[in-house]
Amino acid sequence: MKRISHHLFRMVAALPLAAGLPAVAGAQETPEHMHALVAGYKAAFTCSATFNAGRAPASIAALELNRIYPGYREILAELPAAEIDRQRKIVSVRYSEQMPPRISAWRPHLGCSQLPIGAAANAAAKLPRVKLPDTPSTADQPWPVGDRGQPAANQALADIIAQAFDGRTYGVGTETSAVVVSRSSALLGERYRDGYDLHTAQRTWSVAKSIAATVIGVAVNEGLLELDEPALVPEWQSPLDPRRQITLANLLHMSSGLYSGRSGSRTDQIYAGGARVTDRATEAPLDALPGSRWRYANNDTLLAVRSLRARLDSDADYLRYPFEKLIYRIGMRDTLLETDWEGNFVMSSQVWTTARDLARLGILYLNDGVWAGDRVLPVSWVDYVRTPAPQQPPALNSRGEPGWGYGAQWWLLGQRFDLPQDGFMAAGHRGQYVYVVPSLDLVIVRRGYDESGGQQFDIAAFARDIIAAL
Repeated sequence: MKRISHHLFRMVAALPLAAGLPAVAGAQETPEHMHALVAGYKAAFTCSATFNAGRAPASIAALELNRIYPGYREILAELPAAEIDRQRKIVSVRYSEQMPPRISAWRPHLGCSQLPIGAAANAAAKLPRVKLPDTPSTADQPWPVGDRGQPAANQALADIIAQAFDGRTYGVGTETSAVVVSRSSALLGERYRDGYDLHTAQRTWSVAKSIAATVIGVAVNEGLLELDEPALVPEWQSPLDPRRQITLANLLHMSSGLYSGRSGSRTDQIYAGGARVTDRATEAPLDALPGSRWRYANNDTLLAVRSLRARLDSDADYLRYPFEKLIYRIGMRDTLLETDWEGNFVMSSQVWTTARDLARLGILYLNDGVWAGDRVLPVSWVDYVRTPAPQQPPALNSRGEPGWGYGAQWWLLGQRFDLPQDGFMAAGHRGQYVYVVPSLDLVIVRRGYDESGGQQFDIAAFARDIIAAL
């Protein structure tokens, strides 16, 4: 198998990074290790799209692999086709004549997990699994508890939703896969790309961060965690370790002060390298005082979830917790929460779910954290996540355009975009959006496969047009 060229190696190291994208390694990595990373990336994405979403190899190549940054594509082109074992639900990608292939293996509820570099496929049998009680189907119950019900006729709204799929109106070259518009008790509009329907799961990318914050909110409501207390990270418990002072609120506000390289989304060793959260997310030193700056970082989300694992009595309790306390509790039955091989949820990005399930998450927030009469989140949680964090992102983004504000693992649009002040949004790479406006009793979900590094879907314009149509 040919090695990556030094010219390509330098080109990949210089690629721009996007929020939630598992960047390939920087200049300190060897070509051999970069091959291992990209093989892991291919194995992981092929496994998840195959077994979480039932997608065919050609569709996976077109939407999951070939629309990533050119440097990824060139390295992927050097690798052989992924080997899919449908009986064992294992995907293998060979990258070296001396090393075992990179392996990603699927489990119920937890989706796919990469094995460490160098692990053989038989090690997949030792991956953590979760046992969840059987619950009765809600498919025949009315929306949003179940899936019964169709959107009411609204031609103006239907026309706007159709424009989201034309690849021009809201961003040239953008590619929409699903749109759901809903009130707290009624679907207003819904559409899917060809081959997709209400049960087709898709990777959330960094929308997962807002799901993670919701899980943390459940734990706060139950008294397991306190926002203003130091995050419980076992790896930081030496009395000499200043990271012990980082609070859960610092993590949720993206203001931990932890070093995160030249991009806080640079978590390639976890996302593509088969590393554990407990190895990589916990290793960074401080380079600013906690709470003194805002910096987008996947590790802040991972560490917040790590603190929940440390608080619970057992690993089994931890693996059940998000499903029993949030996901299945609010009817998100098509949602899978992926983990590393140690069983740590990688809830900064690795969640697969449907547009309807994300709409249910938004409806929970429309209802002030109450679902079907059951209080899931603290009374003040909705206000907490949409209150501007003490430290904020730059007023202008990397393209020189007005940037979004930040709450607690949710983004804020507000006056900069002529949108309602109480609205807040979950956002992820390649055009994943969940926009929630309590004052209008409105949730807008847009899913996409926008090209990495290409034009972004204009969610603010789309939201303004939908609000006008209603």
